[in-house]
Amino acid sequence: MPKGTPTAQTAVYGRRVGALFSHDTSGTHFCTASTVDSPNHNMIITAAHCLHGGKDDDYVSDLVFVPGYRDGKAPYGIWKVKTELVDTRWANGSDEDLDVGFAVLEPLGGKNIADVVGANTLAVDAGFRNVVRVTGYPMRSDKPITCVNSTTKEDTYQLRFACNGYFPGTSGSPWLTGYDPNTRVGKVVGVIGGRDEGGMEDNISYSSYFDEDVKHLYDEAVRESAPQ
Repeated sequence: MPKGTPTAQTAVYGRRVGALFSHDTSGTHFCTASTVDSPNHNMIITAAHCLHGGKDDDYVSDLVFVPGYRDGKAPYGIWKVKTELVDTRWANGSDEDLDVGFAVLEPLGGKNIADVVGANTLAVDAGFRNVVRVTGYPMRSDKPITCVNSTTKEDTYQLRFACNGYFPGTSGSPWLTGYDPNTRVGKVVGVIGGRDEGGMEDNISYSSYFDEDVKHLYDEAVRESAPQ
């Protein structure tokens, strides 16, 4: 493990993490998301505040997910968001302990997202200390950044991750642990969000703790993801 606070580097690979845009890639990407395993192979996970403005606001409309986005290119396609889900306590009260959201994507070219790029699994109650890799898209760059460090407990339902370089746009970046190089699958134990919508400084990031509330939201998203 690196000592002190490391600095994020440009990610050289990563097709399960992507940028969120409004409508298409002509504008600026504003958040990060990643695929998460589900029975219908069509879901992504991100921060709730990337999908819904919280108290006195509503869901963001006309979103697209671009996995592996780099230098203006969409190597795995541009995927339209069909359904967004956040906890009602985020929607009604901006509860920072529930700053996690899921979205269901429409098929593209007759395929679902996880069949094209694969998906990591959701880990619930994984504890407060894990070595994680966090990959995301700062708005100031068209390349993803990545960093490895141990998480720590910030509060009862908050995780903390220290690494320089996580500027606005990295909200929703997955915290991946237990990556298996054979299956190429890891476990998502957090996403940048939570306290101060992920943190006020670029060197400290937060995540809401993934407990049974997050599992219930995931299960609801799975039900919404079933083919109509």
